[in-house]
Amino acid sequence: MNIKLQFLGAAENVTGSRYLLEANGHRFLLDCGMHQERQLRGRDWEPFPVEPSSIDAVLITHAHLDHCGYLPKLARDGFSGPVYCTPATKEIIKISLLDSAYIQEADAEHKRRRHEREGRKGPYPEVPLYTIKDAENCFPQLEPTRYNSLVDLADGISATFVDAGHILGSAMIAIDIRLDGEKRRLIFTGDIGRWDRPIVRNPTTFEEADYIIMESTYGDRIHADVDDIDMQLEQVIKATVQAGGNVIVPSFAIERAQELLYHMRELLAADRIPHLLVFLDSPMAIKVTEVFRNYTELYDEDATKILEQTGSPFDFSGLVAVASTDQSKALNYLGGSAMIIAGSGMVTGGRIKHHVVNNISRPESTILFVGYQAVGTLGRQIVEGSQQVRIFGQMHSVKARIEEIQGFSSHADQHELLRWLSSIRNTPRRVFVTHGEKDSARRFARYLEEQRGWDVAIPGYGDEVTVD
Repeated sequence: MNIKLQFLGAAENVTGSRYLLEANGHRFLLDCGMHQERQLRGRDWEPFPVEPSSIDAVLITHAHLDHCGYLPKLARDGFSGPVYCTPATKEIIKISLLDSAYIQEADAEHKRRRHEREGRKGPYPEVPLYTIKDAENCFPQLEPTRYNSLVDLADGISATFVDAGHILGSAMIAIDIRLDGEKRRLIFTGDIGRWDRPIVRNPTTFEEADYIIMESTYGDRIHADVDDIDMQLEQVIKATVQAGGNVIVPSFAIERAQELLYHMRELLAADRIPHLLVFLDSPMAIKVTEVFRNYTELYDEDATKILEQTGSPFDFSGLVAVASTDQSKALNYLGGSAMIIAGSGMVTGGRIKHHVVNNISRPESTILFVGYQAVGTLGRQIVEGSQQVRIFGQMHSVKARIEEIQGFSSHADQHELLRWLSSIRNTPRRVFVTHGEKDSARRFARYLEEQRGWDVAIPGYGDEVTVD
């Protein structure tokens, strides 16, 4: 048996998840993500390492752009096969890719005009990586696959999607390969969720695996207690309202925005925070929340109980959905204090950049981060304490309070990653540690070797390995 793996993204970095699997004469791409670190975006413009038309199918774990955002370009360049994902992921991917394409078109035009004024050229072409039309063209390729149902990919190769507990509809994928009487099982984790989180269920575990490709985003640290989230959120809101500023929250539109609304609902119901206006300034988050409403069968026990007793866990008095650009611009003239939730979560594009510009130099306002900030992103610069940041070509002094709540993370931490691995009873032939920055991946790999004594590898970008 001959199986080949090539690591084409999220290898010693966090975004751009793309892994090429070759077996039994067939090619499959596990995830199809974009790179979001500024210094790595050029990879997405390079020709794909293999001819896209030679790929039989793409398997997507979930709808975050670093796992699905490259799909329109791959399809435009020749990939015409099926894209397997869960039904909820299919609906969210459509929203996510259209939003991504819109932002890319708008940013490319903005960059073109700015560079024209300045008489210079940027590091990347002044055209979008793909267009709205490109995104729409790949939608017919999306093939919904329910949890725990077998998908026949090719002769002797099948896949099973199971709940990853990361975001609504997220999956881990077990790939079973049979040849000449032998069988190998490869587990691709995508992003592993956490236990006892709001809304989504706990991660699925496995008892057997020959090879594991697993994430290590937080493989070198332990998250704060989930119970601390409400307390920290309460403190930030009270302090900012007392100072007369706004709470600006860069948030991923998928899962993080809904989880934040869930916690705000709980705090307001308990009268623990001032009853301020909360603006969800993200057409994408508004649409994704509707998907959440349509897939209540995926909720965990607590969210189901709220749904049955009082209605949606994402609704409360004072919540305002901001759909249009004009409505978004009007938020610049708010009086008093408000919370504004907008994307993108790493401040790499979208409406949040405008709200950050309008508040980052106001000492009374707070920029509150509730998600991971990849190296090279504007969000990372801010949380690491930069005194000045460049936004829309202009420098801005950082005078606002900068706060970060780590407990919101939907990625498993070191202990939770080991908890997930502890269910595997056999000794895997090899574990590939991916989707983590170099230090995080190395520390987790070393920890895993010490704790379990397994064969662990940390592949680099472009590395190709053959396993049997």
